[in-house]
Amino acid sequence: MSPRALGAARLLSGAGLAAALLLPVAAPALAVPAGPPVADGKKGQELPGMPSALDPEADQVACTAASRAQAQKQDWSRQRLDLDRLRGHGTGTGVTVALIDTGVAPGAAGLDGRVTAEGEAADDCVGHGTFLAGLIAGTGGDSPSLAGIAPGAKILALRGTDPRGRADADLVADALRAATEAGAEVIAVTVALPDRDAALTDAVAQARRAGAVVLAAATPDPPSRGGTDEIPSRVYWPAGEPGVLSVADMLPGGVRPDGALPTTGVDLAAPGAGVVSGGPRGDGHYLGAGASVATAYAAGAAAVVRAAHPEDSPETVARRLTATAYPADIPQLDAYAAVTTVLGDAGGRAGAGRAADPVAVRDTSGADRATGRATLFVLLGSAAVLTVLWAAFTLPRARSRGWRPAGAGED
Repeated sequence: MSPRALGAARLLSGAGLAAALLLPVAAPALAVPAGPPVADGKKGQELPGMPSALDPEADQVACTAASRAQAQKQDWSRQRLDLDRLRGHGTGTGVTVALIDTGVAPGAAGLDGRVTAEGEAADDCVGHGTFLAGLIAGTGGDSPSLAGIAPGAKILALRGTDPRGRADADLVADALRAATEAGAEVIAVTVALPDRDAALTDAVAQARRAGAVVLAAATPDPPSRGGTDEIPSRVYWPAGEPGVLSVADMLPGGVRPDGALPTTGVDLAAPGAGVVSGGPRGDGHYLGAGASVATAYAAGAAAVVRAAHPEDSPETVARRLTATAYPADIPQLDAYAAVTTVLGDAGGRAGAGRAADPVAVRDTSGADRATGRATLFVLLGSAAVLTVLWAAFTLPRARSRGWRPAGAGED
């Protein structure tokens, strides 16, 4: 059986449902908790949700509370990415990943001693950046099965939001410049902005000229108010910049959530619902969802590729991630294949061409039930209404933007 077929056979699907219940916060002194607990399938496991932002309208909010719950098993996303097998070929050792989000707590469980964070970037009140750092480079602490995709990598924490998690173009541009000056080999921008900004465009270009692989969330995480049915499709930034890998979230069955904001030009999809990681306070676990989560996983995969193939240019690293992905309308991240595949002259697997037409990785819910690994349900705590994520469609085929396949020449 080919590595791709074996990976597809191992794909776990389960229910594929991620509910985001965003609770209002009373002013002025009520703390913003992590999301209320939600049961994990028939096992009864309960984990709080990790918010991507705190209520922007409350007079005062407190930081996301520490989770008192511990995950009892590995979640579907780590199985989907085959991380246990991937680590036999690399862990990202020696690579620095700059994470631009809400900051990262340097002493968080599973991250202690491996995070560089200065000033406000070391104060992660929301907790979201720390959650994502765990997915990229966490060791899992007392739960090694919940380690990140590149546990040998280092994290450079940078703030791209205000203290409540609202993204700001100036802050993101400043963070990109700081990551470039620090020599980060991989830069993950896990926030998304609705408008293009000249300073941000320039900062991205500088990072790419310096040799960084830049990845960005294709959309903001699900909105805290209202649905997405009436929101027109649009490109978000810096994901839309030339040469940036635009990453979208997917459910266990390989499709995007209904609650995801519509967009075009996505390069790669990665797990982005029912994902387990830690936070900045305590040693408990949370559930998270959204394109930010998917981007963290893709950035971790880029770190493993850079460590395993130090001779590869940033364009070749990006090519590895996309050309070795599961073929679909949006190619689905296959980190193991990205590290182990020998790229052919056309930029794909040596001796194995890409599918002529997009295909979907099959849904193997039966396999999930047979192994007794029920898919986790995700509950995000924040400040508004219920958004139910149940996937029924995929986005248009990812466009080629800042790089070309091998043999086609460079920009």
